[in-house]
Amino acid sequence: MSLTLRTISREQHLAFLQTLPSASHCQVPAWADVKNEWRSENLGWFDNAGQLVGVGLVLYRQLPKIKRYLAYLPEGPVINWYAPNLDDWLQPMLAHLKHQGAFSVKMGPPVVIRRWDAGAIKSGIQDQDVKRLRDVEATYIEPRAFEVSERLRKMGWQQSEDGGAGFGDVQPRYVFQVPLANRSLDDVLKGFNQLWRRNIKKAEKAGVEVVQGGYYDLPEWQRLYEITAVRDKFRPRPLSYFERMWTVLNNEDPNRMRLYFARHNGVNLSAATMLVVGGHVWYSYGASDNIGREYRPSNAMQWRMLRDAYAMGATVYDLRGISDSLDETDHLFGLIQFKVGTGGEAVEYIGEWDFPLNKLLHKALDMYMSRR
Repeated sequence: MSLTLRTISREQHLAFLQTLPSASHCQVPAWADVKNEWRSENLGWFDNAGQLVGVGLVLYRQLPKIKRYLAYLPEGPVINWYAPNLDDWLQPMLAHLKHQGAFSVKMGPPVVIRRWDAGAIKSGIQDQDVKRLRDVEATYIEPRAFEVSERLRKMGWQQSEDGGAGFGDVQPRYVFQVPLANRSLDDVLKGFNQLWRRNIKKAEKAGVEVVQGGYYDLPEWQRLYEITAVRDKFRPRPLSYFERMWTVLNNEDPNRMRLYFARHNGVNLSAATMLVVGGHVWYSYGASDNIGREYRPSNAMQWRMLRDAYAMGATVYDLRGISDSLDETDHLFGLIQFKVGTGGEAVEYIGEWDFPLNKLLHKALDMYMSRR
């Protein structure tokens, strides 16, 4: 099958995604409006019959003073990654992006390579000799993912080494997901560990209420988010980012983004944003106050969000990024410790890949990013 690639409209791009069970929220057309500091383009792959068979959202970041760009396809493109003719998909893309002035291409194939269930992770945590998730025998391995990686290397795609934690990538290489397909809600709850179930009951008994918010509640979200940023020592995004995110995503699909609050006696104690694309639901951002933690508002909120995802017919509830560290002294260990209590599974993607179209400029960018 020979393929042709060309720029398509946002409407064509969205219509194609709507035919799929799910796709990354970073590949919907409106994501370009969220990341409005980048120039964007919608790409489409067509087969011999002129049928649209794949799409990709490209974000272009210009270098200072010269019209050369880093082309980035976050968690994309949305193509048949297991096709034996992967060259025929990616070579036209590279040629097109080079013509558009790209000096380097970064992409994140949405290809899962390994999964670890909660039991395997807990065994790893208890084993003093195990420090990383990759040292634990995976519950599931996708052999085709290794073939995809091998094909990419043969084509000249490169991958940076970051010690395995997956945070060298822009998007996380390791995530935590709760599978929902072919399970009852009772099954899902039974999969939670004892502490999670106890905390959910504790919140319920204390009268914690979980409610959905809207656009005009975003300043209250921002208040909790900025408290979290101070506590956890990260730089928060401005309120304008979340206002834009809400507007553009929900203009594309009125159910694309949701906002939740967990409150006690009318006081909001924690909040979270949710993103929805087809059967895939993401817990996107979370925030909490320094007070009221004894009421377990975050556990109550996650359980409500998960139930809502289930009611929507979601096949997976995605708690997003984790480190692969199982070392209790690591500052990132708390991420996986909190999420493993849901009884879900750690998921490893094949990570992000770079193709230097101009090796000199690519190397200069690499050095600049490593200094940062």
